Amino acid sequence: MVQLHGLSSSRRRDELFGLDLTADRPGLQVLRFDARGHGHSTGSADPGDYTWPVLAHDLLALLDEVFPGTGVHGVGQSMGAATLLTAAVAQPDRFASLTLGIPPTAWEWRREQSRAYELAARQVERWGGARWAELTRQPTTSPAIDPGRPVTAPDVADEWLPAAFRGAAATDLPSRAEVAGLEIPVLILAWPDDASHPLEVAELLADLLPDARLEVARTPAEVAAWPQRVEGFVRDHAAEGAAESTT
Repeated sequence: MVQLHGLSSSRRRDELFGLDLTADRPGLQVLRFDARGHGHSTGSADPGDYTWPVLAHDLLALLDEVFPGTGVHGVGQSMGAATLLTAAVAQPDRFASLTLGIPPTAWEWRREQSRAYELAARQVERWGGARWAELTRQPTTSPAIDPGRPVTAPDVADEWLPAAFRGAAATDLPSRAEVAGLEIPVLILAWPDDASHPLEVAELLADLLPDARLEVARTPAEVAAWPQRVEGFVRDHAAEGAAESTT
């Protein structure tokens, strides 16, 4: 398996937020890594380095190195989910299944979010990432988000964070038709009332993808159960793949 995090996050920050979607599942072999410019990975001040196609290229190159010639089960949330979808459209044979956690805005929902990212980039240039996080912090809106989760600054260096936001502002998912052509089992994990991760996008993806199921968490306890749901989904499809390979 390979697992990806969200924009301005990292492996460490996902753990703090309770969004490590394979946490405490010791039977799974999971490759986790920090996207370029995030966590412990190096980055740049070029917004073009943070678009979803570039991040998808990074992912596919890493899979070629670590799991050559093997179909993997991809797991990601937010930007990580978008990166997985983009990579799967480019090279569908590299993936045995996809788990898309809280898919981000896309298509007609992307325009407003892009404006918000451009504003965030300018604010970070003025205040720095930690001060930006403090001044723009808002109460959680989704009932599924634990209101007591830790408050942390972006896990991206100030010199790279504006570019990461502008790269996100400039990118989008592949077309609906390309997404609809993916013959890969997909589990979509979503929650309601989050403008950055609209339930409408998750529902549309569930309609577009030929072999997808959508599960909506409405409490923090249901979100905490997501790693168990991911493990069950992956094991089911790993078993199916093994059965097909022997027939």
